[in-house]
Amino acid sequence: MAPIRALQLVTTPRSFFDQQVRMLEERGIECTVVEVPRPENGRGPGEFARFYRRVLREALFGNYDLVHANYGLVGPIALAQPVRPVILSIWGSEVMGYSNRLDYVTRFAARHSDAVIAPSAAVSRELDVPHTIVPFGIDTDLFRPIDRDEAREYLGWNLDERIVLFPYDPDRAVKNYPLAERVIDRLSTTAKLHTVSGLAYEEMPYVMNASDALLVTSERESGPMVVKEAAACNLPVVSTDVGFVSDVLEGVSNCFIGESADVLACHLDSILERGQRADGRDVVDGLALDEMGDRLLTLYTTSLRL
Repeated sequence: MAPIRALQLVTTPRSFFDQQVRMLEERGIECTVVEVPRPENGRGPGEFARFYRRVLREALFGNYDLVHANYGLVGPIALAQPVRPVILSIWGSEVMGYSNRLDYVTRFAARHSDAVIAPSAAVSRELDVPHTIVPFGIDTDLFRPIDRDEAREYLGWNLDERIVLFPYDPDRAVKNYPLAERVIDRLSTTAKLHTVSGLAYEEMPYVMNASDALLVTSERESGPMVVKEAAACNLPVVSTDVGFVSDVLEGVSNCFIGESADVLACHLDSILERGQRADGRDVVDGLALDEMGDRLLTLYTTSLRL
């Protein structure tokens, strides 16, 4: 049987998208990625017009079996080519209340696509069309438990400090860094809040393993993937109840969910006092990339009736 050829459309590639393409290619799927152009001064209508022309040319004259739109914003452009079946992967933020216009565009695309993918139960609950849940996997070879002191020596961190990881740029308003600061201020012990911005993806496992806990205080999330990565490293997590956090952390030891600064601080205190790691790597389902790749391959073959 000839290999399946997929035209992958994306606004901006993310690590989980790159891993998705790699898993598909390892399963014999030939993928061509087309990204919305991104000049230094930002995207505008001209960039999306160029993107559409490229997509139309590829779909009409390329030897593809399907078009896979990754993110709701590119869904209508995928549908605007008239010759290939369309699979739409919704990443989450498109239907989680970030933008009414993006929500409308995504739901329109979902209603007219041949198959729709949601990455989590949290996103699934927002959809009113038939769909398949395919969780984003993570690289469990990269995100793995590392001895805390070894990780700190690698990073040049103090071995004796208690360090709480805030895994975002504090300037991103939706991540609610002020709440994280209030949580740290309410601790009964001294801990340093370490933020992350512009760090190489390959360095994150060391940062996670060098930390005593992960603190997520976001107002809303479609994931966040960082919680799955922390689970794979057995890093304790304290988080607001956003995205798929409660689904991922169900049954994981030494991980807690709360809303107020006082409750989050209480949970974080208990983690820092015990000094124990979590057991997310053994408990959480759907972490592995291979499982994601197998589910996508099944969906591709089912959609094409192979």
